[in-house]
Amino acid sequence: MSFNFLLIEFLNNELLDYLIAATILLSCIILIRIFRRLGFKNLRKWAAKTDNVYDDAIVNIIERDLIPIAYIASTYLAINNLTLHPILESVVEVTVVILSTIFAIKLFTASVEYLIKIYWITYQPDNANLEQSINALLPAIRVVIWLIGIVFLLDNLGFDISAVVASLGIGGVAIALASQGVLQDLFSYFSILLDRPFELGDFIIVGDYLGTVEYVGIKTTRLRSISGEEIVIANTDLTGSRIRNFKRMRQRRIVFKFGVVYETSAEKLAQIPALIQEIIDHTENATCDRAHFSGYGEYSLDFEVVYFVNTSDYNIYMNAQQQINLAVKAKFAQHGIEFAYPTQINYLNSLSADSFEDRQHQAMKMPS
Repeated sequence: MSFNFLLIEFLNNELLDYLIAATILLSCIILIRIFRRLGFKNLRKWAAKTDNVYDDAIVNIIERDLIPIAYIASTYLAINNLTLHPILESVVEVTVVILSTIFAIKLFTASVEYLIKIYWITYQPDNANLEQSINALLPAIRVVIWLIGIVFLLDNLGFDISAVVASLGIGGVAIALASQGVLQDLFSYFSILLDRPFELGDFIIVGDYLGTVEYVGIKTTRLRSISGEEIVIANTDLTGSRIRNFKRMRQRRIVFKFGVVYETSAEKLAQIPALIQEIIDHTENATCDRAHFSGYGEYSLDFEVVYFVNTSDYNIYMNAQQQINLAVKAKFAQHGIEFAYPTQINYLNSLSADSFEDRQHQAMKMPS
């Protein structure tokens, strides 16, 4: 049987060359499909045996971005055995470079996002608000990676990237000068994200403002105040202020004072600290630290009491304080102890009527 027809030339290539190219392409496609079917099947079985979802993400990333690169490489390998017109050859090379770079950037971006999530979730496993912070950070990372990838793509295509890099540098300086405030808030956002002085749901006080953190953005952070309105604070103001975070408070220390009248006997004064400690010990979520006769006031004998509430919840603290106040009032009434309040006593010297008249007569007889 004669195979001379394979030597027929068409577009500067023999039919045999086209056959070889088609065989290479078909063989590569078959190998890729076999690897995808068998290899990824085993990888998925392995990932299904683990409790976390991170290995499943690895498998998805490889299948989504690496397989297209393999197809592009197979196509380029097959076409490379053919003799093409210089223009067509340049078009093929440019197309392969562009497609390969795009999929490579996507693969690298997905890998970086995966590593960031692994890092943060590993070191902050119990942080339920971490996902929103990471999702806010990822767009900036994608922009940086794509800019770097485009620069490399232009370099591979033969462009002089020195001018591009210089232009980016000059443009970056101009943008930085024009948006100093925005960039300061942006860097403050990264500072908040990395240092984590507060999280979503935390109740914080910043200067004269207080409220619950509802949203942390690239430029501003939003609080929901106790009275209900939304407070918008620039991130730069937050990082430059002293922040009081009540969400992370494990217990609350309370100090309160009261006074009793000076007529209270010494025996009753000595009983008061024990009475206060007994009342606090019988109050839910409260632990007595001390109760002392602290000093002599202007109109009262002063006592100072310190106790702890074993929670950061403000309502629980107020309930405990109310229960203590009512119990102290009832206990003092039972023992005949009176609370002091501002009073003023005036002492007057009384004179008899005769002595008053004698002084008047003496004053009238005195010479002028």
